[in-house]
Amino acid sequence: MAAATVLSLDLRGHRGVHPRLGVLDVVPFVPLGSATLDDALEARDRFAVWAAEELGLPCFCYGPERSLPEIRRRAFRDLAPDWGPATADPRTGAVCVGARPVLVAYNLWLAEADLELARSIAAQVRVPDVVRALGLAVGDQVQVSTNLLAPDEVGPAQLYEQVAAQARVARTELVGLAPRAVVESVPPGDRARLDLSADRTIESRLAARGLALS
Repeated sequence: MAAATVLSLDLRGHRGVHPRLGVLDVVPFVPLGSATLDDALEARDRFAVWAAEELGLPCFCYGPERSLPEIRRRAFRDLAPDWGPATADPRTGAVCVGARPVLVAYNLWLAEADLELARSIAAQVRVPDVVRALGLAVGDQVQVSTNLLAPDEVGPAQLYEQVAAQARVARTELVGLAPRAVVESVPPGDRARLDLSADRTIESRLAARGLALS
């Protein structure tokens, strides 16, 4: 998938608003089941070496030593790639390769297309090591885009309440999957409103492939 991405996409034509360093922007390795963060770090480093050698990508590593937002702030300024060339091809850019615990990527689209309001709300809900948040304009809509780093502490339901107290929410968006415990912590009647469902959990997708956390 990484090779196909680098071959197929061109960053020079990209018009997205989310921070990014390359066409293959982020590759996280996440320990599941009995795996440990050390296992994820080993996998991260193997991938970064491969991507640097085989794809020619500058690779910045994040995890215990630095965060992803730190790389976005410092890359090619006062932070050199951990592997790969010192400069990026304008077509492909660089890649952030990480080792981290499970997080939930979650967006709340506001009914009012007010970017300053979205940014203000993002600043209010942002909590170090718990919630990362940005206010973004996407087309003619705005969203509060978040990463829930500790979803057992602040999950989609809690975040929705915080945002809805400041503005009317038009819709919610789970990006990817969530741990089953996060979904099951929400009453069944509230899950559709929060874009959560039992078939969009990590565990359900593994089970569909005949796998299980161990």
